[in-house]
Amino acid sequence: MKHALIAACVFAVMAGPRIRGAALDRLYVAQPFRAAPTADGRPDRLRAFGGMASLAVARAESVRAEAEGLRDESPALAVDQIRVGILRPGGGYAVTSIPIETYVARVLAGEAVRDSQPAALEALAITIRTFAAANLRRHGADGFDLCDQTHCQVVRAAVAATERAAQATAGRLLLLRNGVPASIYYTASCGGRTEIPSDVWPGAEDPPFLPSRADDACEGAPAWTASLGEEDLLRALRAGGFRGDRLRDVRIALRNASGRVAQLTLEGLRPGTISGQDLRVVVGRTLGWQHIKSTVFDLRRQGDSYRFTGHGSGHGVGMCVIGAAKLAERGTTAAAILAKYFPGLEISGLSSTAAPPSVPGRTTASGMEVMVSLPDDDEGARAAVVRDTARARDEVAQALGVAPPPRVTLRFHPTTDAYEKATGQPWFTSGTLVRGEIHVLPLATLRDRGLVDRTIRHELVHLMTDTALAQRPAWVREGAAIFYAGGAPPVPTGSRPRPAFKPEPRTPCPDDIELLRPVSVGALSYAYARARVCFEKQIAAGKSWRDVK
Repeated sequence: MKHALIAACVFAVMAGPRIRGAALDRLYVAQPFRAAPTADGRPDRLRAFGGMASLAVARAESVRAEAEGLRDESPALAVDQIRVGILRPGGGYAVTSIPIETYVARVLAGEAVRDSQPAALEALAITIRTFAAANLRRHGADGFDLCDQTHCQVVRAAVAATERAAQATAGRLLLLRNGVPASIYYTASCGGRTEIPSDVWPGAEDPPFLPSRADDACEGAPAWTASLGEEDLLRALRAGGFRGDRLRDVRIALRNASGRVAQLTLEGLRPGTISGQDLRVVVGRTLGWQHIKSTVFDLRRQGDSYRFTGHGSGHGVGMCVIGAAKLAERGTTAAAILAKYFPGLEISGLSSTAAPPSVPGRTTASGMEVMVSLPDDDEGARAAVVRDTARARDEVAQALGVAPPPRVTLRFHPTTDAYEKATGQPWFTSGTLVRGEIHVLPLATLRDRGLVDRTIRHELVHLMTDTALAQRPAWVREGAAIFYAGGAPPVPTGSRPRPAFKPEPRTPCPDDIELLRPVSVGALSYAYARARVCFEKQIAAGKSWRDVK
């Protein structure tokens, strides 16, 4: 049964490369929603970090949660083991429990710059441990805490140096002045200037401990160039959901304050613009992550190809791992490295005023769970997605006059293909229910068109009404979803603009097959419009949604 909003086109969602050349992770959720890994190395990491209780990792809440309408109502869960999902060669995960400090040592072996000095390893160990605390529930919907791939933290065999760093920093994490664990990030190389979160993930907050500032430690390494043929670039953009027969030109249109590419124009395609971050995603997922390593680049056309010249690797937010390694080589201590990249934060265990916090699992203000699955580089948007989904759930439930579901699971897919494979729905739908879980297209696709909230609300209506309306025609269920989501679903952008469908008052309600097995974008759009008209007629006549037939 399909329950979907029509979306425009699809961008691939970014997953950052890693430093030491391990295989690229393509498995973001449980086995039924898998894409195959590739063999190229990826020098970037996205990490969101929080805190733990004393020497034990606890379920964690985002630092911003209290201000965003989230609070902790479950008791703190202190554990000494982490349930890690180990990627199987044939797909899916094998779950194993690993002692916390063993886990830190093994992740250090997978994440640190090779031959790093002890100070660099210790600084990274603190962030790894804090990440584990903040993200124990990242794979909660899949039956474990964290995976062993780039989506969470790469787990490899520990060596003596990483074991020493883990033990030397055991239990320590970064805290705000009031003892609350900080939410921080790190990147392979900032390219000479760190970035603020909102310039990478629209809507993210920019706390003072994540500034954009010059950094001479990494010395702009690595410098890189890439040449992409017109046909290859067009193929990548089409795979990302762009439409058009020919890519006539690509130009940088806008840079942000840090000098990174914020927006490019795509002459000949629709949509006609793309962010620098999304271009890196689209090219990386289709042509390989070795091409556009960061958004710090210049672009020049050469005949039928485009030449990119840039430096740095990754999103640039937070600690620069290459920079930290070079600082350690100069004799900088672990505490000083962390102070440089996260100004104003304290390290637990080093300050007499900072007591180790007890950090419970995330619930919303109503005590109900919102489980979100995001690909790698969209993890920076997790707090905002959880907050907005919780608010939408409560508002939809109030409008329907029903109790909100105690748990909502929301899965953002990394690509169009991944969404279609997991759901069986065509690319031009934006969301659907699969076994009681909400599946949606890449976050960038919905966000760039202002459709995130409406899509989630649409599927939340289905989640709360489909059981009661199970024996009704499909137009009743879709009409209810459109009506209570707050408006008609948007029409996707194809190769040219399409006029909005406005069915006549006497137009018949759509048949089930028109909604469940649409033959085209236009056909589905027309069926949605008629479903809404039919549903609204009966609501206007005084019927409850439960009585519409």
